[in-house]
Amino acid sequence: MYTREILSPRASPVEDGNPVIGTWNRAFEKVDLQEIKKPYRFPLPRWAKDWRIKEWQCFSANNENFLLDAIFCNVKLYRMAQVLLYDKKNEQKFLFRKIKPGTGWRLPVSLANSSVDDRSSQFFFRIHNWLDADTVKLDINIEAKRKQPSLTVHFSYKISNQDVMPMATSLSLPGRKVMYNYKALAPVNGDIVFNGNHIHLKHENSLGVFVDCKGFFPYRMNTTICSAAGFDEENRRFGFHIAENQARETNKNNENALWVNGKLTPLPPVLITMPNGKDNDWIIQDVEGMVDLTFTPKEPNKSGAKLIFTNVDFNTPLGYYNGALVNSDGEKIQIKNLFGLGEILYLRV
Repeated sequence: MYTREILSPRASPVEDGNPVIGTWNRAFEKVDLQEIKKPYRFPLPRWAKDWRIKEWQCFSANNENFLLDAIFCNVKLYRMAQVLLYDKKNEQKFLFRKIKPGTGWRLPVSLANSSVDDRSSQFFFRIHNWLDADTVKLDINIEAKRKQPSLTVHFSYKISNQDVMPMATSLSLPGRKVMYNYKALAPVNGDIVFNGNHIHLKHENSLGVFVDCKGFFPYRMNTTICSAAGFDEENRRFGFHIAENQARETNKNNENALWVNGKLTPLPPVLITMPNGKDNDWIIQDVEGMVDLTFTPKEPNKSGAKLIFTNVDFNTPLGYYNGALVNSDGEKIQIKNLFGLGEILYLRV
């Protein structure tokens, strides 16, 4: 069975100007990739290195009736926010996307106690990363348009040692470049007000995944992500977040994770194939026998933008996962029609 060393917590993934590669079960006190000496073969001024660092935070939350997914991405040339709400019973979708060119908000280097917010025409969001209080909070307000109702969201993720073991990774990219990733499956408490309906999420029956990520990603970035969360037949909280990206030496370290009742299982690297195209079944498998899933897209969500210097294709279908995962105790977790997300991101910037 695949195993990966969980290292002792440390303050930063950078030491004396050198990136430290590995997997940890606690957030770093600070993640400032500018501290890496010579991430590129040729010297670059600080502003040019900063221009190459891409960063985002992702939030998912769901219960038996609704799923919400929000991403806030800063690629320096522009900022993007996308909020997706799906009503599982009525099969109705709300999708909001906003791209702001130029400079603006940026994500903090610490999750201990920091915040970021942005207000623009018809849209407001605020993120409070407060791991010192075992909490991450998200507020969103989207005003109504002619063809779209308003949406208000207030979430609190309960990220405490009693509820979840998170995973932090620093992964190797070509050269001395790295990508950092923090993720946790956590109980969610909060409210959604949408189209005149008030949806209350409680810790007992709601959960979601919080992801914080940044890195010196290649000019042409390709990432495919599969994630879902729910409750099994024993009413245990479980979920997974699996990615296939451009990191190197992924057998030693990668960002794939499974949680069962808060216990973390680092998963092996996977291969995600789509033999009949992106709109049909995705096959997610490893060579260790711990990951064997099929994702069947149900609700497509595609967006993109093409300019002279940049190109983005963002495909985030909703659908169902079936198959099995194996945790670190050797238990096979059966996955049957678990509603979740797939993500295919191509970014040239």
